[in-house]
Order: sequence, then C-alpha cells, then structure tokens
Amino acid sequence: MIGYTTIGVNDMERAKAFYTGVFESKNAKVVIDSGRIAFIGTERGQPMLAVCEPYDKEDPTPGNGVMLAFPADDKAHADALYAKAIELGATCDGPPGQRIPDRFYGAYARDPDGNKMCFYVFG
Repeated sequence: MIGYTTIGVNDMERAKAFYTGVFESKNAKVVIDSGRIAFIGTERGQPMLAVCEPYDKEDPTPGNGVMLAFPADDKAHADALYAKAIELGATCDGPPGQRIPDRFYGAYARDPDGNKMCFYVFG
C-alpha cells in the first residue's frame, strides 16, 4: 500500500549515500533525483524512500513517534543492516534483539539526521 515515504534531511548527498549504502544488499539506488528531493529504491513502481530538503526551507525535524520500519530477510540480515547503518553514521536506538518472544526481532537506529528506523523480522 505504500508508494513512498518522505523524510526531511539536512544534507542531500549524505542522505543519498547513507540510504543507498545501508540497502546496497537490496540493490538500492537513487531512482529519481530532482535536486531537493531524491527517491531511493530498486525501480519506479516499487516502494521507495524519499529524502528531501523541506519545501518550507525550515530545518527538518524527526517526528515524535515516527519511525521507518524496513523488513529484513532474517535475523542475520537485520543485524547486518543495523551494522551497516551504524558504520555509515547512524546511532544506536536499541541494539538487535528479540523484542517479543517468537514474534518480533528488531534493531533500532537513528540516521544522521535523527530519523528513527527499525530493521525487523517477524518470528
């Protein structure tokens, strides 16, 4: 149901490098780049993440309670995505681990602009 999700960033080049780097295992690339907004994914017509400089030219701010959740293939892949994010400048917001026994495994980080993300697996 989601076509794309947009997050505000301070540095477009850093954001594009961060998200394409984190998801290089999924063959992520900048699909559309329009200057102040860029869409990152695998191809048009598939769900994408858009990074942008806010239209109102005000500072971007992460939303309280807002989080991007990215599915992983398995727990090892969630760990690898989390590690890659940290390597690329993210900060830990909850290390990888089983959150709900036998139901949910997640790893939480904040990107360089403070946007919260989770790499997860159900099970």
